[in-house]
This record gives sequence, structure tokens and C-alpha cells, in this order.
Amino acid sequence: MADWVAYRVTPSSIGPSGERKWAADPWLTPEETLEREDYDDAPAALGIDRGHQAPLAGQSGTPFAADTNILSNITPQGAALNQGAWQRLEASENDLALRENIAVYVLTGPLFERVMPPLPKADERHRVPSGYWKVIMTQDGRLASFIMDTGAARSLNFCDARTPLDEIELRSRLGFFPRLTKRSFKDLSATLGCQN
Repeated sequence: MADWVAYRVTPSSIGPSGERKWAADPWLTPEETLEREDYDDAPAALGIDRGHQAPLAGQSGTPFAADTNILSNITPQGAALNQGAWQRLEASENDLALRENIAVYVLTGPLFERVMPPLPKADERHRVPSGYWKVIMTQDGRLASFIMDTGAARSLNFCDARTPLDEIELRSRLGFFPRLTKRSFKDLSATLGCQN
């Protein structure tokens, strides 16, 4: 699975999720990525879904829609998170792009902060993420950032998962926007539906 992904959502990129045709990543060897069958029994055994990092609905209007179903873009994500707060946050990204007729830029990735049970059918060496981070930004300098635990309840309000960008950098061990002054970002969370 990818350590992080970046994607852009525009009004024309958004559409219905459509059919999921899982595919191996042509740039990776079979030992470097999980396979479709590795997720079999994971929902029942671990409460795990195949979670898209770059979501299909935000890319279905582009030539890259099928790429969102490449297995290196998929991570083992808690089903309640995937179908709850994470899905609602993705919908908010799309709503923002449509409402303001703008491009929304997103960075997202997994966190590995504690040991999680492995996928029962996987024979590849792998780690199941303990959580996920997401940074959402607009070209005019608005930003919102979040961390959610993979075991989060379906009812979690994504606004309650707002996290300072510096903390995401620390916990993910990644550096974002090195040429920009982080203090210059305006808060995007209210535009996504969060109350301060």
C-alpha cells in the first residue's frame, strides 16, 4: 500500500463511485503489495474494509478512475471508519469543489502507531494501519487537517478529528509544503461543515 497519496478534486472529476474492479499495481511485484484475495474474510474477522486512499467518487469523471482501484491505493481500513467519518469527509471534499467551483487538493495516508492484527488471508509481509491522516487544501491558502483512528465509531464526526498540520507531520514522519509558511494558511474546516 502507498505511504501517502495526493489527488485533486474538481467539479468535473466527481461522479458516481461505479464498479470496483480491483487490479494489481503494474509497477510493483506481487510481494510488494496486497492482493484482492488477501482481504477475503477480513470484514468478518477484523471488521476491515478495502479503503481507498484516493477515493473513486472524486475521480470517476477522470481518465484515472480505474487507477483508484489499483491495490496499492487500497488499505485495510476499519469498516466503521471507512463507511462513516472518512466517507463523510470525502463527501465534504466533493461538496466543497462543487459548491465553490474550485479544485480541492488532498494528501492522505496511513499511520502505523501500534501493532494491528494482520489480514488473515495475506501471505505477503504487511502491516495494517492503526489510523489515517488527511490534509485538504485550496489554492487560495485554506487548509484543514485530520487524523482518525482505524477503530473509530461509525458515528464519529470528522470535525472532532481535526488535527494541527504540525502534529500530522510529526506522527506521519512527513514534511508538507516546505516552501510555504504554515502560519499563513487560513482555516478551511468551517467551510467543510465544522463549527469552531
